[in-house]
Amino acid sequence: MTRVKIYSTGICPICQKAKGLFEKWGIPFAEVRIDLGRAAMREYSQVTNGARTVPQIVIDGRCIGGFTELAELHMEGALDALMEQARNGASR
Repeated sequence: MTRVKIYSTGICPICQKAKGLFEKWGIPFAEVRIDLGRAAMREYSQVTNGARTVPQIVIDGRCIGGFTELAELHMEGALDALMEQARNGASR
């Protein structure tokens, strides 16, 4: 089971940057394109508590926010623990 999920659209350059970071870190992720269907948009709205921007990143069911929040977590060192947990979960 993938523990990282990125809600995105096909025309969002920041979504591409976020996905690129996870690829660089070797963290598997699932992408949910909210521009491709109503079911994905409903899921996005529920999981992100009504967020209006993409990307929105969810790790272990917890919405951490977008690219800015991802970068802040990384700069604070708090992201390392989340990434290690995600890495360990993906290898199980």
